[in-house]
Amino acid sequence: MSKTYVIVGGSAAGPKTAAKIRRMAPEAEIIMIQKGKFLSMASCGFPYFVGGVFDDPNQLIATPTGAQRNPQFFSDVKNIKALTSTEVTAIDREKKVVHMRNLETGEEGVQHYDRLMIATGATAIMPNLPGKDLEGVTTLQSMEDAIYLKERLTSGSLKKAVIVGGGLIGIETCEALQLGGVQITVVEMLDQVLSFLDWEMAKHVENHIRSKGSEVITGCGVTEFLGKDGKVIGVKLADGRVLDCDLAVVAIGVRPNSGLAKAAGLEIGSCGGIKVNTFMQTSDRDIYAGGDCVEVTNLVTHQKMTWPMGDAANLEGRVAAQNMVLGNNVEYDGFIGTGICKVFDYVAGSTGLSEKQAKRLGYCNIMTAVQAAPDRPGFMGARPVIIKLVADRTTCRLLGMQAIGTGDVSKRIAIGAMAIHAKMRVFDLVNLDLPYAPPFSPAIDNFIIAAHVLQNKCLGRMEGISSLDVKAKLDAGEVPFLLDVRSPEEFMQMRLGIGEVLIPQEKLRFSRDKLPKDKDKEIIVFCKISLRGYEAYCFLKSWGYTNVRVMEGGILSWPFPREK
Repeated sequence: MSKTYVIVGGSAAGPKTAAKIRRMAPEAEIIMIQKGKFLSMASCGFPYFVGGVFDDPNQLIATPTGAQRNPQFFSDVKNIKALTSTEVTAIDREKKVVHMRNLETGEEGVQHYDRLMIATGATAIMPNLPGKDLEGVTTLQSMEDAIYLKERLTSGSLKKAVIVGGGLIGIETCEALQLGGVQITVVEMLDQVLSFLDWEMAKHVENHIRSKGSEVITGCGVTEFLGKDGKVIGVKLADGRVLDCDLAVVAIGVRPNSGLAKAAGLEIGSCGGIKVNTFMQTSDRDIYAGGDCVEVTNLVTHQKMTWPMGDAANLEGRVAAQNMVLGNNVEYDGFIGTGICKVFDYVAGSTGLSEKQAKRLGYCNIMTAVQAAPDRPGFMGARPVIIKLVADRTTCRLLGMQAIGTGDVSKRIAIGAMAIHAKMRVFDLVNLDLPYAPPFSPAIDNFIIAAHVLQNKCLGRMEGISSLDVKAKLDAGEVPFLLDVRSPEEFMQMRLGIGEVLIPQEKLRFSRDKLPKDKDKEIIVFCKISLRGYEAYCFLKSWGYTNVRVMEGGILSWPFPREK
């Protein structure tokens, strides 16, 4: 006898669950119930629709062949009954039914289930501030939001916008609106944008946003939305400043929609998401859950938390479907926290733990390495990538990675994610067999070069210092000997202007008289990416200098103002 499977939610995890159930149970009855009007939306594509990468919103709900994922599609192609504009108001676990209401007609109904999937997603957080209900104060979380922003942008009346929140959605929305000719200010309460990055890496992103004509304000929150005639005209900041605007997009995160599950008596976790095991099963053996509404395990920290990402939602839905049909036989172990963001022609990505996250979680013996290099040979149009690795000093296990730049960041983040997932050590990374050809990478890939830097530090072959720590020393009044070993031509084109002494690498052996007489004097050596800086470090150490360090990543990794 075939079973009835009911899926509550039609965005990412829900449709994936329904489609996988159909492939494994061709004769089963499958009902998918969606509160909104749209099904299976590519919500991560909203900013690119707004920004004009494509203009037809139907592409956000289209299959790879162009078919629209609407109720008719699910009925005709997959034999799945899809109800839109229909809210599930209650779950009766004892009778195994869901109560629902059509939001357009008010008609109420009841649907029996043998297995139930809850994929109710998350809701964008809107702070309870004066003026939050003004026209022009919005989020970017639904198709309706995306269409509204697109219409505002193409109307020609939108001149200034404030983005509240400097996370993934906030930065992507900044780009979308700025490319449409809107004057943008991003306001972030934290001291940096993109909190998954360490501060010095995020500073590069912030600098790039400014270089494209948008403003960024960090370390300051919003206290009020100002209006006139029911429309937003400005945003008031905590320090008293007022930013004029025609639009305010709030992008400060989401909270899991777990209210339906909680009302049904299902267990809720400490982060507000639905508790599930590795089979995506809730505290009720016949009810499963997945997507933005659940809590899953971070495989690096082993903590339960929400992870509202579209790729994770699809994977969780696939696992849940298999277990709903066949019994608990496959598992979703968790995630490691991989993400990536396009920032105009710049890319920022991370996986695993950042340095600040590791320290906050109690990793007291960590080491990091920063490396900057072109993503391919110069004759193939090289573009820079800055990589930061985070590892446990005791075990040398890789804990995290960040990469930024205009080069191929995505490839390197993918390699790092696999390495962290496999619990690889630094010494496992230094001889990886990665694909090489000049159009795609240097002979030794950027990721492996970064691993070499970390290996050298692990083995005591190199002592490094971050650009952040160099700046802190200068601000504290310390006067290390700053040695730039580039050519005079490079020095004239670009330099830090922090009191450095130029001694080209090829002349260093013949210029010992220009070096400090005190062999214990602190020397910080660098070049453009600090490859020559490391070679100079080796010379200096061999000459008896005891306090030498390489500024990791060189000038390319310096996130502060330069003289030239």
